[in-house]
Amino acid sequence: MALPWALAVLSLLPLLDAQSPACPNFSVPITNASLDQISGKWYYIASASHLPGYKEIASEIHASFFFFTPNHTEDTILSREYTTVGDQCLYNSSSLKVHRENGTLAKSENGREHFRHLLLPKDPKTFMLATFPEEKQNMGLSFFADKPEATPEQMEQFYDYLTCMGMDKSEVMYSDEKKNVCLPLEKQHDEERKKEKEGSETDTALDYDLVHYGSPIEIPTHPDFLSSFPQLHQ
Repeated sequence: MALPWALAVLSLLPLLDAQSPACPNFSVPITNASLDQISGKWYYIASASHLPGYKEIASEIHASFFFFTPNHTEDTILSREYTTVGDQCLYNSSSLKVHRENGTLAKSENGREHFRHLLLPKDPKTFMLATFPEEKQNMGLSFFADKPEATPEQMEQFYDYLTCMGMDKSEVMYSDEKKNVCLPLEKQHDEERKKEKEGSETDTALDYDLVHYGSPIEIPTHPDFLSSFPQLHQ
């Protein structure tokens, strides 16, 4: 009786394997095509992390969007980030280093580099960044799309990756585009860029490392947490 039972169990393995979420490869090399795919405007949709204090800080982030401009020659990405925290818009312009071979992006803060694994799902209108995927106590996953709201199919891909990493949907924090207060500042910057193209060389808010737009508020900070969001730096 033991042999038939064992064979029956083995016959189920392909079915069980097909039903389980597909695990991403966290070390896919980054190519020029990869950089072109993540170029442009992106919206922060959702994230989950096991970092201590994550939920407390994430609850302060209502919405965020950013622009990626890759440089193939220098292996860098210029990131222009707009984040709504409370009723305040935080703007930051920073540079990310591209590590092609191990598939990571890095941001330097206070002499320390924070690495994020770039994940490109089948849908080219989305991408994800994974944090410490092999460390249960620190792992995290952030999800981005080219529109403020993701489709159910896009969200399902995020949930599948999340499950494969060992996290649960109940841990996910979501953005709320209705609370986005950064549109006026984005419009201001667009107008300033147009003037620059017309030959203006005057300093603007775009030259500053960080711009606050709105009522001043106090928010908790955690270096590792802040660096887990490429669009949030303080």
